[in-house]
Amino acid sequence: MIQKSLVLFSLLFLFGCSSSEEEEVVSFEEQLEIDLDIIAKFLKDNNLVAQSTASGLHYIIDTEGSGEFPTIQSNVTVNYKGYFVNGDIFDQTTTRPATFPLNGVIAGWQEGIPLFKKGGKGRLIIPSYLGYGSNRQNGIPRNSVLVFDIELIDF
Repeated sequence: MIQKSLVLFSLLFLFGCSSSEEEEVVSFEEQLEIDLDIIAKFLKDNNLVAQSTASGLHYIIDTEGSGEFPTIQSNVTVNYKGYFVNGDIFDQTTTRPATFPLNGVIAGWQEGIPLFKKGGKGRLIIPSYLGYGSNRQNGIPRNSVLVFDIELIDF
């Protein structure tokens, strides 16, 4: 009986000490609505006018570039700066461009990079589900809207 009480007490103690910082889970639709509100505020606060796709990806083409558009099968070479809507940078090319297969990156890039021609420059504003969604990734909090300044150098 004492052993049972000790086990019960131990379990109550352990559950009582568990983290109370449970993260609220919202539906896909709710999160997309939150993201689109964040994007609208970002655009307004920065006096930006963007085009959007059916998925909710927003983009701005600053420099048109020339030639063809890359496809999902392309290996692309880009300069980029990735940051949150508050301006905090989480990743960027610094000394040389990055080259990678377009079909191996986040969905927002897979959809957005093919909007640029070679030499094109602009910005992608990506709702969280086209980024890393509800997963944390290398210092990027879950459900983060991501902003990328892009220069498509080659493909």
